[in-house]
Amino acid sequence: MARRFGCFILLLSLVFVSIGVIGLWVIGSLLGLVAGDGALTDLARAAVVVILIAGGAAIVFGIRLARGVGPPLDALVEATGRVERGDYTARVPEVTRGPRELRHLARAFNTMTSRLEADEAQRRRLLADVSHELRTPLAVIQGNAEAIVDGVYPADAEHLGTILEETRVLSRLIEDLRTLSLAEAGRLTLHREPTDLAILAAEVGRSFEQLAGASGARIEVDVPDDLPLLDVDPIRLREVLANLVANALRYAGSGGTVRIGGRATQAGVELEVVDDGPGIPEDLLPTVFDRFAKAPESRGSGLGLAIARAIVQAHGGRISADSGPGRGTTIRIALPSD
Repeated sequence: MARRFGCFILLLSLVFVSIGVIGLWVIGSLLGLVAGDGALTDLARAAVVVILIAGGAAIVFGIRLARGVGPPLDALVEATGRVERGDYTARVPEVTRGPRELRHLARAFNTMTSRLEADEAQRRRLLADVSHELRTPLAVIQGNAEAIVDGVYPADAEHLGTILEETRVLSRLIEDLRTLSLAEAGRLTLHREPTDLAILAAEVGRSFEQLAGASGARIEVDVPDDLPLLDVDPIRLREVLANLVANALRYAGSGGTVRIGGRATQAGVELEVVDDGPGIPEDLLPTVFDRFAKAPESRGSGLGLAIARAIVQAHGGRISADSGPGRGTTIRIALPSD
């Protein structure tokens, strides 16, 4: 578009220069300073030709520019006003002809409003989900507290313990939301240090042995001792593994097995948590790492896998899920060596 405007300005410049030459010739003729067949007369004749050619070309060029630029710019101005008023569904027609820069601008505007619309929808879903998750523990706390105040329940360890447990649920939910928001904003602090992932996996496995035994499941740790040391945050990574193992135990059930595995790769280290449970529902699998994504029968908040993904991505790694009915679930974590 800059080249087209440049050509248009050049044509107009030629026209103005030619008009100036003709003006000099007219003044010279009136004062008797210009001969009929002099050089200025020849230059004036040439200027007339330039005016006719360049002027005509400038008019055609200007009309084409106005037709190519005017309507798309009007559409952009109108759509920008709609976005300013909070309407993120605003789109502009993506012109197939006209200046390349204007076509790129239209596509960029539509991409921007699409993202704004998606972000707004996500924000509304987040508010609805958070409200839903807060409602249950708050209702339990309020109900038990009012019953104790009214004398319906005694202020004993059982009923006060219920209130205390629900406050812990609220505290975990708030801390999970804080961790997730920090990670998504790129402000999650990682305290990296050289870490032996085999030792880390073994410690996580041992910490769940009692819980697994109580539910009739088994935990196996199959991580080779010769894995390279990785510069990671061991506390955050332990949190990820613990969350994955807790989920796996929940679905493995009595007689099930949860395995923590690992291997070295060319890019770094790959860890995995495998269970032989019923698997993730097919409709949930594509969004399993999204906030508040969970099966209807799940008792969790639906934030665990979202936090796991955020922490892994903060380490520059990737996390994925492979699951299917009757073949269990495998969650893989790929961590880079540098």
